[in-house]
Amino acid sequence: MGKYEAEIGIIGGSGFYELFNLMNKETINVETPFGSVSVEIGEIADKKVAFLARHGKAHTVPPHKVNYKANAMSMFKLGVSYVIATNAVGSLREHLAPGAIVIPNQIIDFTKNRDYTFFNGSFSIKMRDGSIKKGVVHTDVTEPYCEELRRKIINAASAAGYKIHDGGVYVCTEGPRFETPAEINFFKMIGGDLVGMTASPEVFLFKELEICYASICVVTNYAAGMQKRVTHEEVLEIFNKRKKDIAEIIKKTIKLI
Repeated sequence: MGKYEAEIGIIGGSGFYELFNLMNKETINVETPFGSVSVEIGEIADKKVAFLARHGKAHTVPPHKVNYKANAMSMFKLGVSYVIATNAVGSLREHLAPGAIVIPNQIIDFTKNRDYTFFNGSFSIKMRDGSIKKGVVHTDVTEPYCEELRRKIINAASAAGYKIHDGGVYVCTEGPRFETPAEINFFKMIGGDLVGMTASPEVFLFKELEICYASICVVTNYAAGMQKRVTHEEVLEIFNKRKKDIAEIIKKTIKLI
């Protein structure tokens, strides 16, 4: 494995702007056809790990402006096979209280103006197995999240004594505003469990690149209408309380990969 290659990628969401325990780290810029991405390369549990902050180190990039394609392609170019993402989410269910950790297995996409696919007709890429994907590609997303990696995260967390909710439907909205109570009621009716702004198109782009991707979601609040009001400060406050736990779960998951 070369100096600037990695086996495992970590994408940090709101409140998760650095990866604890990343040893011998070095910051590099990975050039992609969709833009340059700042990535930290280091080691955890004797494995090469690449970390990027989805919103930037100072949270300067709103969810609808994240360069999802560049982020995903940077991981592909570094040789990453597994990606663990973190997401701060609102809860649509009373039993998923603030502070709960959920490993979702499905997603409903309500975003509106994002660049959803690498395959808009002219893009071509050589996959890891040597095959070529090009033109228009219709990707199967029966399992949008990688079941193999989901199981590793759940097993690692459970072995360490953390309570984890196995499975859930993530409803992704455009943002950056929070949702209305009427929207939340609708999302509940159609089977949503969590609501956030960053899972799409991220999960689908990694599926197109055939990279095993799963998310650790931290519930930071009840969604609109289930509590008086929702603020970003509250989101960060609750996430910060679980940040070290999330870092520990990630470290233990890496050991299982």
